[in-house]
Amino acid sequence: MSPTVITALLVGSLIAGWVDAVVGGGGLILVPLVMILNPGFSNAQALGTNKVAAMFGTASSAFTLARRIPSAKSALKYSPLALIGSGVGALIASSVDKQIMRPIIIVLLIAVGVFVLLRPSFGQASPAARSAQTASNNAGTTWQRLIGAMALVAGIGVYDGAFGPGTGLFLIMGFTTLLNQDFLTSAAWAKILNVCTNAGALVVFTWQGEVLWMLGLALAITNVIGAQIGARMVLARGSGFVRIVILLVVAAMAGKLALDQFGLLG
Repeated sequence: MSPTVITALLVGSLIAGWVDAVVGGGGLILVPLVMILNPGFSNAQALGTNKVAAMFGTASSAFTLARRIPSAKSALKYSPLALIGSGVGALIASSVDKQIMRPIIIVLLIAVGVFVLLRPSFGQASPAARSAQTASNNAGTTWQRLIGAMALVAGIGVYDGAFGPGTGLFLIMGFTTLLNQDFLTSAAWAKILNVCTNAGALVVFTWQGEVLWMLGLALAITNVIGAQIGARMVLARGSGFVRIVILLVVAAMAGKLALDQFGLLG
């Protein structure tokens, strides 16, 4: 690879790490960039190499957020489902018809964007309300919420391993809805479980020999830098900032997937 290509990949990984830390969707930046700049890579190699960078970046942002949001550690009880789900998804990644998946994800993204736009108060709980809700959740999560959260994590785990765009975003929206959390708390939960989905998929991609470790570890360095910048911005600016980024990322992701679907990006 030329120095120009390496530099572009490192910068792209930094930006992807920032996006991932704030709301998720960094893979939609880095995976296409890896494939465009390295035409000889297979889809599985691009996904597997991206998982190396994402694993380290997401882990660093998860650690930073969990230190400030203690309730995020409760997400660990769902980690086995995230690991197993993403591993299963990675196993079926080669058989996933992206031409079918893209329209479904585009519709879901637009629905998320419209919902967040029309509900300004959604995910905007005050610190006092957040503390009260955390206490309520800890005191007794209903069976319906528990089962719903388990299904959410398992389903999105499979999705992340098989396809991936917007995993963090869908986790944030799911937890905010199911557990009545604010965006900040849900983002912390999402990061912890996204580490698990990345790990599960990475194990399978490694077993299949699809991971380019030297490139992946190099990209991981700048991904961690971007993730740390993003995590600190989330903590400093709160749920309102996350809401704005959700709307921007939804628009960008829906547009990118639509361009891919209709072959406008080659």
